[in-house]
Amino acid sequence: MGRPKLLLPWGATTVVGHLIAQWKRQSAEQVVVVCAQGDTALSAELDGLQFPQEARVFNPDPTRGMFSSIQCAARWSGWRTELSHWAITLGDQPHLKAETLRALLEFARAHPEKICQPLWQEHRKHPVVLPAKAFGRLGTTGEQDLSRFLQAMSVDRAFCEINDPGLEVDIDHPSDYERALALAASSRVFS
Repeated sequence: MGRPKLLLPWGATTVVGHLIAQWKRQSAEQVVVVCAQGDTALSAELDGLQFPQEARVFNPDPTRGMFSSIQCAARWSGWRTELSHWAITLGDQPHLKAETLRALLEFARAHPEKICQPLWQEHRKHPVVLPAKAFGRLGTTGEQDLSRFLQAMSVDRAFCEINDPGLEVDIDHPSDYERALALAASSRVFS
């Protein structure tokens, strides 16, 4: 992308600001952001959003990739004990419709023992909703990435077909960002 995705402008805020607000609107009991240790720009943005310090998980070695951040979150001791499920959401999908998130969460409620994932045109997408048992395994798994972890848990997975073209888009290049902005504008996703 050439610049930090989470700090890109998004409506009246930034991508990270929108994602936090989006999950709060979905009544998430606890919203946490995984940050690279020493990422002063993201920390400053989170401070500006009045996002609490105690809701930030720090990844000491983000060069190991996204899965290392997921594992840091799974090992974090600050989770509320009453939580039953966790949603792993990508920082580069702010354009997903509220209806998409609601449909996934409703599907997860109907399949409480399963790892739930949306399907778009028969392809598995994010966000992923995990029950406590599966989320706990993330912190100790020997798998090298989330995809392999999920494949190893295949009997514990359920998929719901969701008609949202935004599921196909991740913001990896400036053209993806422009496409995501267009998708968001056409479906009124901006906060």
